[in-house]
Amino acid sequence: MGQPGFSTNDNELNQPVKNRGKNIKMAPFIVIILFLILAMIGIGLGEPSQALNQATQICLSCIGIG
Repeated sequence: MGQPGFSTNDNELNQPVKNRGKNIKMAPFIVIILFLILAMIGIGLGEPSQALNQATQICLSCIGIG
């Protein structure tokens, strides 16, 4: 009996550390590349200016000007 929530599968424990960590080490790079792609698409569609305009309208309405 192992601790609850922990895997006691012998196959996972006997794998070399290199093989277990390879996918984990690659994950941050994949996330960064995905972020950059989505950021470029958003900039190309003009999202930053739309977000700034909406934020300006909300701020002006909160202080009673807009």
